[in-house]
Amino acid sequence: MTFTLRKKETLIDILVRLPAKSLVRFLCTCKSWMDLIGSSSFVSTHLHRNVTKHAHVSLLCLHHQSFECQVDPDDPYVGQELQWSLFCDETFVLCSKLSHPLGSTEQYYGIYGSSNGLVCISDEILNFDSPIYIWNPSVRKLRTPPLSTNINIKFSHVALQFGFHPGVNDYKTVRMMRTNKSALAVEVYSLRTDCWKMIEAIPPWLKCTWRHHKGTFLNGVAYHIIEKGPIFSIMSFNAGTEEFQEFIAPDAVCSLWELRIDVYKENICLLLDLYPSEEDGMEKIDLWVLQEKRWKQLCPFIYPSDHYYRTIGMSMDNKLLMPRRDYTSGIADLHLCDYESKQVLETGIKLAVMKYGEIEFLFSISYIESLVLLNNY
Repeated sequence: MTFTLRKKETLIDILVRLPAKSLVRFLCTCKSWMDLIGSSSFVSTHLHRNVTKHAHVSLLCLHHQSFECQVDPDDPYVGQELQWSLFCDETFVLCSKLSHPLGSTEQYYGIYGSSNGLVCISDEILNFDSPIYIWNPSVRKLRTPPLSTNINIKFSHVALQFGFHPGVNDYKTVRMMRTNKSALAVEVYSLRTDCWKMIEAIPPWLKCTWRHHKGTFLNGVAYHIIEKGPIFSIMSFNAGTEEFQEFIAPDAVCSLWELRIDVYKENICLLLDLYPSEEDGMEKIDLWVLQEKRWKQLCPFIYPSDHYYRTIGMSMDNKLLMPRRDYTSGIADLHLCDYESKQVLETGIKLAVMKYGEIEFLFSISYIESLVLLNNY
């Protein structure tokens, strides 16, 4: 008996180090391996090792299928087939091209959160009835949340965030919807129960006319930048306790142009780029982190104004994701910036630029492999 247990422990110790793609293939080896790899304990062990060892981490990017955009001088965005791919986060070599989660490249989707190998995707421009999908590219599994039965009014402003809540051991999707007449609804989808819940208790300070902007998700809490008249603030919603909080933005934030919210060293941060520097011919990116409910400003990152950088977020290892835009084509060269050393690294990855009216979208996020959804969670 002891010998058998040791054999199983040795097998687990070997298998848990492998990438998800190999483990999926091994499901066909025999029933005992299928039961082992598909068990909730193995899925958790594999994910825990990847997170703690920073193993099997990639950059999930949207790019043109040929890696080069065939430019139409009149419209660089038209007629381009796009591709989701994983690139090594150290060498930036292409790891794998991903099949489109919905089996079609004709309709594009944006990313509204990623956690533990799961990616939440939906329309580029959200509506109250936009379809939502939770996708695991590692195991090619897709979960489609049911349509909400709580909504009987059309909303003009919709925000969507997704992530894992460690306190309740569940994956949550938070959807906020507002009309122009200040009617507000907040819904939470639970992956475990596969259903939506309407949040009834809305604080008075949210029952006003406001505009939401970008958002992020950290430790079970959804954060959104909101604009209430002349005031910019951060609204947080805990998807487990269903509590709201408000944090007034730093005084220096006087415009939402190129303002982003993300996570830096396990703290919520604000990034403000395309910001004039005191030095001639230079731009700067300001960064504030939220620590103990107070904003702390870090040293700015200064760069030449002719580099045309823009910031789209933070990587898992706390580097700025900074595409360098080519305004004559529908592509952008992805760079990584180490905020502490100020070193900028060219990845060679060419992101596709999606356009909806006057709004442009670029997608590149850190992605960690997992087996979550392998057996439908």
